[in-house]
Amino acid sequence: MPEGPLGFTRLTASKPTIAAISGWCLAGGLELALWCDLRIATADAKLGFPERRWGVPLIDGGTQRLPRIIGMGRALDMILSGRIVSSEEACDMGLVTEVVPDGRHLERALEYAEGLAAFPQETMLADRRAAIEGFGLPLEEGLKLEAESALPTREVAWRGAARFAGGEGRGGKGAGV
Repeated sequence: MPEGPLGFTRLTASKPTIAAISGWCLAGGLELALWCDLRIATADAKLGFPERRWGVPLIDGGTQRLPRIIGMGRALDMILSGRIVSSEEACDMGLVTEVVPDGRHLERALEYAEGLAAFPQETMLADRRAAIEGFGLPLEEGLKLEAESALPTREVAWRGAARFAGGEGRGGKGAGV
């Protein structure tokens, strides 16, 4: 199916998406998590593509998204071997954004989402678009895309720069989510 077996995995969301992972995140579940921008997992989470053992292919973007997230070598290890990794190893390789205590994954994902929602949306979404669409382009083309994406946000950017020049956020206060 052109839209992907899950119905949307060939599309790019219009805003940031966060997967909250607890327990087993395997096969299509991992492909769904890879569709998201960020992944918050519990300490007991396990991630992998065990379908390799039965000859079932990855068909919801796993072969394309995993290498982009963790690099080709690590991705091929998981894709070819069917090896299942712990949330700690997944975090070390960049597959998982953050590991939280068991039972706190959804709460932390919502906190993260609320933090992102508090930022000026125009610039955050423009930067997200430039990162996603520019990945894999030659640097010169990526820089051009970044500049084009930022241009419509200049009013918001100037206001933000003025707030920073006025002292807001000094010393990292209010940085991050």
